Amino acid sequence: MSRHTTWRVGGPARYYYEPADADDLAELLPQLPPDEPLLWLGLGSNLLVRDGGFSGTVIATSGALATLARVGDDCLWAGAGAACAKVARQGRRSGLVGAEFLAGIPGTMGGALAMNAGAFGGETWSIVREVETVDRAGRRRRRSREDYRVGYREVHGPAGEWFLGALLELRAGDGDAAGDRIRSLLAQRARTQPTGLPSAGSVFRNPPGRKAGRLIEACGLKGRRQRGAHVSEKHANFIITESGATAADVEALIAEVMAVVERVLGVRLQPEVHIVGESRPARSAAGLDL
Repeated sequence: MSRHTTWRVGGPARYYYEPADADDLAELLPQLPPDEPLLWLGLGSNLLVRDGGFSGTVIATSGALATLARVGDDCLWAGAGAACAKVARQGRRSGLVGAEFLAGIPGTMGGALAMNAGAFGGETWSIVREVETVDRAGRRRRRSREDYRVGYREVHGPAGEWFLGALLELRAGDGDAAGDRIRSLLAQRARTQPTGLPSAGSVFRNPPGRKAGRLIEACGLKGRRQRGAHVSEKHANFIITESGATAADVEALIAEVMAVVERVLGVRLQPEVHIVGESRPARSAAGLDL
């Protein structure tokens, strides 16, 4: 999975599946064992796969499920695999405004819907009119915004369903002005975040009324290192990996940051990144897996 995550770490998946389209996916799901672990993968941001890998099926959405289309006068359909930045640009090209903030989210719509991702003061579910989902039986449903309870970086809805896409409610506007705003937001992101380096986006949720990055910086943790992973000097809520880093390095650094901030400031940070998989298998003195 190191080839499919933005931290560039992680062990192998048991199965890796790229659906041809939503119908293909709906046909596959009921054929899987009912207890088969599933990992829905977009661009691989906001995700840490441990070094022992993932003992289930990874479903990659960023190919055939990345559809984008204008619907009616003021809506945009965005498939689960569509990169958020592309959704923002498609809105501009369609003469629709209100999705520009998505340009600052380094993931896909599926992940943004699952966690109510946000950037620059905007949140994903603020522009959702309805979604399409699929369950393990392959049943596809259309659900309205009212079927979900949405909060800061959390979404609660019908159990056992995954997002295939969303109908985004925008408004007609000046596409050129929207383009200017997207460029301005991306420039702001480049000034304040370590873009272009292997990271997974923000590592921790912001505690109520506070910024996780500022708390970490206040504890003197910028630059703190665990082997091949270190806290960004540019933004303390980012962890950067280097060549040779492991998922264990990242997870150890996450744990260290949490422990220091709680000890020094009395604040228990909550990880925003999704951590899955198994630790690297133990090895005997002869180098054999035990």
